[in-house]
Amino acid sequence: MDQDSHCTAERELLEAVSRIATFSTTSPTDEEQNQPKAEISCQVRKENPEKDDLQDSNASLSPNSSMTTKELQEYWTNEKRQCRQVKLLFEIPSTRIVEHHLSKYVMYKIIILQTGSFDSNKSVIERRYSDFEKLHRNLLEEFSEEMEDVTFPKKTLTGNFTEEIINERKLAFKDYLRILYAMKYIRRSKKFIDFLTRPELQEAYGCLRGGQYTKALEILLEVIGLQERLTRGNPVSIVPTLCAIVVCHKDLENPASAFEYGEKALSRLHVHTSHRYYIPLLETMITLAYELGKDFLSLQEKLEEWKAKKDPIRVFTLKELAVREHVQ
Repeated sequence: MDQDSHCTAERELLEAVSRIATFSTTSPTDEEQNQPKAEISCQVRKENPEKDDLQDSNASLSPNSSMTTKELQEYWTNEKRQCRQVKLLFEIPSTRIVEHHLSKYVMYKIIILQTGSFDSNKSVIERRYSDFEKLHRNLLEEFSEEMEDVTFPKKTLTGNFTEEIINERKLAFKDYLRILYAMKYIRRSKKFIDFLTRPELQEAYGCLRGGQYTKALEILLEVIGLQERLTRGNPVSIVPTLCAIVVCHKDLENPASAFEYGEKALSRLHVHTSHRYYIPLLETMITLAYELGKDFLSLQEKLEEWKAKKDPIRVFTLKELAVREHVQ
């Protein structure tokens, strides 16, 4: 290799080293700048949703980011909210005006569904302004601190039935339910759960007491899905509804379906044998198992075991207990 070639090669090597050094210290390319400053993978966050601290944020952001610490915190707070898996979603797609005798009011259609996967069992209920108002008043009594910054749409003297006011309230009530559900103590409270389920349960139990088992069953099957979603931390609370479904199926001569829901109820009572529904449910399940040709001896053993430990007391039948629920 002659001297000129050697110098040329050396010069090219120095230029390459210089380019590498420059690339490692300069700001991102135009293409990189056009991309979001901190692109987040929601899939990763679902696996570990709590690990969203500032250290993770700085690791993803460019070291030359112009965002201040406060801006970073606000940015990641918003991203965290967007990527966090929401359990229930509330939508109010439509309304209807009801005129009953001398009263007139707006009914808001509320659709409740589970996010994160396709939810074919969405729940649909209707509530009026006074129902929301009563809920708000009850929550203020029990959760004054949590409800301090929660706004509620005020009544107006006129224009309550105009399209503008109704649409405003639709959005306000949707946001109101979302905020309430985001607060753990409120979404688990009896008052919040009652607001979403009690009117339908009262109607269902009224049908049951009147011998309208088909209608009662139809309503109960709609309510039970929503109850299960709302009371995951307290599975025993839905035992009365499950047992009411058992009663309806049994009286409609559907023993297989009755037994299926009876098993669901028993599974929630396996460590709550003092529950008022436990023995009546066991007795009903023994009858159903015998009728279906299933193993009833294990159920009989549980019943005898309980009777041996407890003093003899008057026990209502499953149906007698069911008709006593939600008596207005």
